[in-house]
Amino acid sequence: MKPIAHMICWLLLLLGTNAFSQQNTMDRVLGKAHPRLLLTKDEEAQVKQAMDQHPDLKRAHHLLLEASDRICTAPPLEHKKIGKRLLSVSREAIRRIFFLSYAWRMTGNKKYRDVAEQQLLTISSFADWNPTHYLDVAEMTMAAAIGYDWLYNELSENSRKEIKDAILEKGIRTSFDSRYNSWLKVENNWNQVCNAGLAYGAWAIYESDPEQCSQVIRRAIESIKIPMKQYAPDGAYPEGYGYWSYGTTYNVFFLDALEQLTGSDEGLSALPGFLKTADYFQHMIAPSGLPFNYADSGPGAESNGAMFWFAKKLNRPSLAWNELQFLHTDKNKRALEGDRFLPALLVWGKQLTDANIAPPEKTFWEGAGASPVVMMRTSWTNPDALFLGFKAGSPYVNHAHMDEGAFVFEAEGVRWAMDFGMQNYESLESKGLNIWQRTQHSQRWTVFRYTNYAHSTLTFDDSLQRMEGVTAITRYGDRPEFRFAQSDLSPVYKGQVKRAVRGVALKGSAYGLIQDEIETGDEAVNMQWRMLTSANVEIKSSNEVILKKNGKTLRMQILADQPVTVKTWSTAPANDYDAPNPGTVLIGFETRLPVKSSKRFVVWLVPENHASKVDAKIVPLSDWK
Repeated sequence: MKPIAHMICWLLLLLGTNAFSQQNTMDRVLGKAHPRLLLTKDEEAQVKQAMDQHPDLKRAHHLLLEASDRICTAPPLEHKKIGKRLLSVSREAIRRIFFLSYAWRMTGNKKYRDVAEQQLLTISSFADWNPTHYLDVAEMTMAAAIGYDWLYNELSENSRKEIKDAILEKGIRTSFDSRYNSWLKVENNWNQVCNAGLAYGAWAIYESDPEQCSQVIRRAIESIKIPMKQYAPDGAYPEGYGYWSYGTTYNVFFLDALEQLTGSDEGLSALPGFLKTADYFQHMIAPSGLPFNYADSGPGAESNGAMFWFAKKLNRPSLAWNELQFLHTDKNKRALEGDRFLPALLVWGKQLTDANIAPPEKTFWEGAGASPVVMMRTSWTNPDALFLGFKAGSPYVNHAHMDEGAFVFEAEGVRWAMDFGMQNYESLESKGLNIWQRTQHSQRWTVFRYTNYAHSTLTFDDSLQRMEGVTAITRYGDRPEFRFAQSDLSPVYKGQVKRAVRGVALKGSAYGLIQDEIETGDEAVNMQWRMLTSANVEIKSSNEVILKKNGKTLRMQILADQPVTVKTWSTAPANDYDAPNPGTVLIGFETRLPVKSSKRFVVWLVPENHASKVDAKIVPLSDWK
């Protein structure tokens, strides 16, 4: 046989062997009895043992039972879309079915089982699960899969058939229709959610159609690599805090089941940056308990069960620190009850064996990637600690805003510099706006919250940041006496100024520092320096502003190479589709930059009790270390 022919035969044999091996691996599911997803038979005892060691987990457990009691008397789910989405119904289906199935398994109380079965039959009877917005199908399939698997041995034959048929016909088979499955090739959260939801459906009903179910799972293993590459190199999730909770949680659901059922996650968790992303998510929570909510993120934080999965995977219990703090107080009860994945927190939390979880050690985190960020703080345990979050990147990233160079700042438990985060999509889509087109002049950039005008960053000549611009964290340092980060923002101000570099820092445990160095070209430029705040603002002089909130005071002190005009800008809606922004204002200054000039602007953010500690010596950004 000729060498080339021999090689071709060898490759075909190898491919065939791999396909056979992978199919063999998938078919191991056939040998797994129900329940086989997330919490297998007799693992309830491990959950109870973990609750005995961690009172915060027990609090979550009791909240789940209380919520399940309320679900038992709730009106039935209905196939009602909001705009183009059935998503709120799909998510409520997960919450009800996951909560009730958990309550049944942990208590043996048949009322939870019976209501869960009715919920499953209700969604199974829907005409469809809205494949034109495929996230709706994915989440509904996840709901049906968990309920079918966890209640399998309690369901009647008729119920099993009806639920199984719905998973197969309204879920799995629609995913092979080219009209609906473009998510297979995208690099954002849609890929993670849809692949995980469909895979859970396949694992739950594997016996019914092993060939098609294994095809769904094998397809997911390859497809989900696309968004997982976005975690490289350090774990910073491009779409921000809120979509980390969405995409990464589903990704973890997928990896957990894949490894549990087949003995391997096919090397997916080893992809660059993925396991590092737990640190990203942990550092995103500030001392106030609020997240660094850049891009399309909501303003509030949430406990996330996936962090317990990471804690076990990496053998680092401290990764669960924030989650346990969130559970520790009753003020978060409403948020917890609304979390459709709350049972997963206990399922993965059962792996905690340490009775006392230590806080994280590092107070500085930097991550590159499509949306580079830095988070720095002075303490994990002091509620009055300083916190500074800083963002670079590009408006072109999925769910991004024109917020390059923006920051959030906290001191003494108050968020002084804030971010609005997302606006409800339906409030914009219902007015006819296409907010998903990513071009310089798309309708997305007519929405106030999405623009640089509404963020704590720079604006030149009242112009938008440049859509095609890409910025990076160019320098950083994490010495306790001077934590800092810098970004060359020039790419997003192309054609507006020649050069714009911003540095942000925490000076010891005393105050924050924002320093900008701007170089103009052949034209004079009007510059606006803005900081978004919910504090009460008093302009004291041409270089000092007093901010007050919750009985605390912050001094904003300005030093510039030329005169500036300190002023405020309203956050009131400019269009009928803009969300209201009550109780907020933009504070900062305006100045006219001369032709071919280089100017420096320094802003100190100083808590009242550290006013005497300001070091007025100005150090060029190039000399920061």
